Amino acid sequence: MAELEPLYSAEEMRAAEASHDVDAMMQRAGEAVAEQLMHRFPDARRIALHAGGGANGGDGRIAAEILRAQGREIVDERPDVVIDALLGTGLKGAPRDETSALIEQINLGGVPVLAVDIPSGVNASTGEVAGAAVNADVTVTMHGQKVGLAVAPGRFHAGEVVVADIGLEPAETEHRLVTAEILAEVPRRSAGDNKYSAGHVLVVGGSRGMTGAPALAARAALRADVGYVTIAAPTESLPVLETLVLEAVKRPLDDVFEAAAKAKAVAVGPGLGRETEAKELVRRLLAEVELPMVVDADALFELEPGEWPAPRVLTPHEGELARLLGRESKEIAAHRLASVLEAAEKFRAVVVLKGEDSLVAAPGRRVLVSALGLPSLSTAGTGDVLTGVTAAFLAKGMEPQRAAAAGCAAQQLASHEAAQRYGLVASDVVEALPRALALGIG
Repeated sequence: MAELEPLYSAEEMRAAEASHDVDAMMQRAGEAVAEQLMHRFPDARRIALHAGGGANGGDGRIAAEILRAQGREIVDERPDVVIDALLGTGLKGAPRDETSALIEQINLGGVPVLAVDIPSGVNASTGEVAGAAVNADVTVTMHGQKVGLAVAPGRFHAGEVVVADIGLEPAETEHRLVTAEILAEVPRRSAGDNKYSAGHVLVVGGSRGMTGAPALAARAALRADVGYVTIAAPTESLPVLETLVLEAVKRPLDDVFEAAAKAKAVAVGPGLGRETEAKELVRRLLAEVELPMVVDADALFELEPGEWPAPRVLTPHEGELARLLGRESKEIAAHRLASVLEAAEKFRAVVVLKGEDSLVAAPGRRVLVSALGLPSLSTAGTGDVLTGVTAAFLAKGMEPQRAAAAGCAAQQLASHEAAQRYGLVASDVVEALPRALALGIG
């Protein structure tokens, strides 16, 4: 498996299919749908097919014929399973009213749904959902993952995704899906390394009452295998930080530029606060420090683009990105791909739009989608963990977009490596990071 896999848009799929035998591809697609249905729902005898007039509907009709030949009954009422082959990958915008009504009927049916290629109502090229959309339990998608199956909100309609081989060769795509193999790119310590050459991260934050955030970032950087971490924080916070992170050096915030002179990467924002002094410090750090820098949490508040002397990685969630772009959070959630691309161009920086599908954009480059984690990551402090890991990979010399994508992958895979499936807290993710990183050693 490669570290990045293709994510196809509708147009890219049309290009991949060009000059191939359409009937042969449809036959393979129909066979794959029928095979998956019989495998996953072996007791289902009554199958309802909702098929449109295009190729997607054709795939569904071929599947239905195969199922009928295998003794299943194709019915209009009281099905055991529904096949959704209504719209396919060509949809742009909302379905028509009569199709929307049928989609709502499918969703209210109370039986499993298998979608052909992509759930009807989901934009295959963006993941956007402009109206009604099928909630599938399984999606059998042809040739390769579609953007709309990986990017929210579309991904939340797809259920489990199965890729069916229909006889096409892999092709280059604009956007790519991150796999665990990206962790093989993270530089490992060699016999000649010392604690400084293994990477030195400076974490800036930790105002009163918010010392946990920089502590998590610092501990994550250490567990991501850097050799040295310094925390610069307000003087009144230093005694607390001394007890929270034994291995990190602590410096008063007044010494932050002196500390930066010895570091290889900076993480600014965790628990920093939003006072005028904090915002001015962020502005100066971004403008003056010639080191790669992760900008998170409070450092994103009222952030403006600037002529920065080194790479910057911004890591907003949807609410923070909404403020950066002057939008509502719900608009960002509905248009995640377009929003992260806009932000990367506006700030001329790598931007990570966090979520179950973390989107990593860079100016003029394709988006890398990292969706390897468990829902248990939706808990306070995991964003600080991501900040620390990404800063660690920057300190090790990784290219910024790849460092951010690898940081997302490490944090997400740690959710699998942690012992806790319920009640996971950010500290559990930190402690699982070494096991996640070991996945990249082949």
